Amino acid sequence: MESQPLTNGLSVDVEDWFQVGAFEDVIARDAWESLDDRVERNTATILDLFAAAGVKATFFTLGWVAQRHGPLMRRIVAEGHELASHGWDHARVFTLDARSFADDLRRARGTLEDAAGVAVTGYRAPSFSIDQRTPWAYMVLAEQGYTYSSSVAPIAHDHYGWRAAPRFAFRPLPWSDLVEIPVTTAEFGNRRLAAGGGGFFRVLPYRFTAWAIGKVNARDRRPAVFYFHPWEIDAGQPRVTHAPLRSRLRHYTNLERMEDKLRRLLGDFAWGRMDLLAHRESQRCVSFTTGAAA
Repeated sequence: MESQPLTNGLSVDVEDWFQVGAFEDVIARDAWESLDDRVERNTATILDLFAAAGVKATFFTLGWVAQRHGPLMRRIVAEGHELASHGWDHARVFTLDARSFADDLRRARGTLEDAAGVAVTGYRAPSFSIDQRTPWAYMVLAEQGYTYSSSVAPIAHDHYGWRAAPRFAFRPLPWSDLVEIPVTTAEFGNRRLAAGGGGFFRVLPYRFTAWAIGKVNARDRRPAVFYFHPWEIDAGQPRVTHAPLRSRLRHYTNLERMEDKLRRLLGDFAWGRMDLLAHRESQRCVSFTTGAAA
């Protein structure tokens, strides 16, 4: 008798095309209000895609977006998905100190909860920016009552990453039940590869992601964590021509193929909300407290 497939964690980082880390040095925050707001239509398309596939997910949403799109927040919740925090305006954690991070969390959470009428207990740092520089962030999250974070990419990368962190769920604080659920990586020989979505999913062949998720499920017997952004299904978004070439290549490659690849992925694996995955994984967390309790 075949065992039931593992339910993997499906997540959407809800931010608009002009709010991404790749463009933070070329698009000023005070210009955001004047730019083409496309996040609502793109997120609505994703909700339709999820409904057709019969899957539920977690929407890690910027407070800035929630403040402007209350009906969208309520639709996310009404359709059975989890609403979670992505911070206020995509400031990476290592650009903040503990006090300003706490303020950012409170502002975003209050806006999300007011918009949707539900409690917010999950968090994802912009650009996976909890790393070896910012373990103090876990104390702030625990103090504010968050039950889980999905803010670590346990790889070495020029844009983000905490290579020393565990690949799977861990407790960063010895005195707290807070759980960290890292984004999925795959091991190939002595190399650790990013395999949890985003630009890697768009740029690389579909079979790589399918192989990586299948390997994590079958060999490690652990759920995968996959993420993407609403702007990644939007081939018609404005082009930021003055951004660095590397940033433009990462941001715009294969946008036109993303929706079809997502549809295939949703059908090939079992998917669910991050809060439910965090609850299941909390039963077999390892401890990883280096620097976090200092």
